[in-house]
Amino acid sequence: MPGGLDTRISTLWSRVQANRHPRTMTTTTTPIRSPQLTGRAWAMLIVLCAALFLDALDVSMVGVALPSIRADLHLSTSSLQWIVSAYVLGYAGFLLLGGRAADLLGRRRVFIIALAVFLVASTLGGVVSDGTLLIATRFIKGVSAAFTAPAGLSIITTTFPEGAVRNKALAVYTATAATGFSLVLVFGAATTEIGWRWVFFLPAPVALAALVGAFRYVPKEDVGRIGGPSGIDVAGAVLLTGAMLLLVFTLVESPTVGWGTARTIGSFAAVGTILAAFVVRELRAPAPLVRLGILRSSALVRANLGAMMLFGGWVGFQFIATLYMQQLRGWSALDTGLAIFPAGLLVVLLSPGVMKVIGRIGPTWPIAAGLVATAGAYALFIGTGVHSTYVPSVLPTALLAGIGFALAFGPLNVAATQGVSAAEQGLAGGLLNTSFQFGGALVLAVVTAVDRANTDAVTPQGLLDGFHAALVVSVVAALLGAVAVAARLPRRRAVLIEAEAAEVVPEAEAA
Repeated sequence: MPGGLDTRISTLWSRVQANRHPRTMTTTTTPIRSPQLTGRAWAMLIVLCAALFLDALDVSMVGVALPSIRADLHLSTSSLQWIVSAYVLGYAGFLLLGGRAADLLGRRRVFIIALAVFLVASTLGGVVSDGTLLIATRFIKGVSAAFTAPAGLSIITTTFPEGAVRNKALAVYTATAATGFSLVLVFGAATTEIGWRWVFFLPAPVALAALVGAFRYVPKEDVGRIGGPSGIDVAGAVLLTGAMLLLVFTLVESPTVGWGTARTIGSFAAVGTILAAFVVRELRAPAPLVRLGILRSSALVRANLGAMMLFGGWVGFQFIATLYMQQLRGWSALDTGLAIFPAGLLVVLLSPGVMKVIGRIGPTWPIAAGLVATAGAYALFIGTGVHSTYVPSVLPTALLAGIGFALAFGPLNVAATQGVSAAEQGLAGGLLNTSFQFGGALVLAVVTAVDRANTDAVTPQGLLDGFHAALVVSVVAALLGAVAVAARLPRRRAVLIEAEAAEVVPEAEAA
């Protein structure tokens, strides 16, 4: 169809359906388009940052507690893995549904409900004494995070207009995530010394405080179609969530069962079939879960590819670096956390300045430079030896990786939502967070496979050979991300903004 015609038809059909269903309703309040970070805006931002901080904690903090959990609950290695994997499955599998739900049902409403579920699941995780129940609570927490993350990001991008104020808010928001990932390595190890159950109990009071703050400081907004069948594409949600869950499950399990086995090949084929059915469904649905036209924006697609490779490279590196420090060098979990902590600290310190820079040159250059920097950091770590000391070997990698992450992480959030209509900010946020999670799962699976294939013997040198080979995967991933992001570097910021605005046509204008 001619540009915009399919959107017009979809919009008109949605209006017809809305008029046919009396349960459709709207609110009467609208978001505050704040031109500056006022005191109330800061309070709202703190609430959103608290929820994001909780997400970051749960992604990493449980890792240092796994040995204690296994000893107390008598779990096998396979069951222990699912304490981590269940969260990833819930998070990655429901992110796009969470983003779309935020757009259709109301970002504030979705954020509050999901945060309440997170609070309950976190508390239950600290009291259960059965491995299966613990894994179930982890999955539920992952699902709740899949709804709070895109809702929180879209609340920011719809509250603050594009420009310096939104960039400042996103700088604070993304720095919070970096702080969570960094502090968790130190804080999680110290908490585990008290008892592994406190790893699950501790987020509960933070979630409660954020929940109370959300009722008071997160503004209400216009809520679109609610209750009618045109509001949420249930069939599309089932197909897409099923495909993502199966894909993440396959990536997690493939290193164990084998990449060439019938089970793995059959799983990938099933993923392809489900995704094909999803595309057909979305092309025919009057109000699709994912408007496929949003992918016509090359800026959005490049940002999501960059997000996959940035986070994937980091997860792969952190996995290998942790094994190197603890398994090969005999460092404690606390020592390992302190060793990597400078990377997160640099992200916190540098992010505000980076967000000011993109106001002048756009987000593309910082993202590409950041990915190249992280590739260099991982390459430096390949030079570590069996008896290398911290300052000349590990510290330079941590510092360069921190600089690279600071350059790329915040601008990726800007690039992925820039030019997107307010009605689809939740979808754009969901796409970005999905890319982060799936990138981590994909690269980590490949890193694990390469490590196993190149570890000839359980000797210090044999382990080191496997680590070095696996780190090459993170280097390549970061470089591929840089190439994808820089594929269309504009000469001027004005050209960049004009191109991105032309590529993503708001539904309201199309109608």
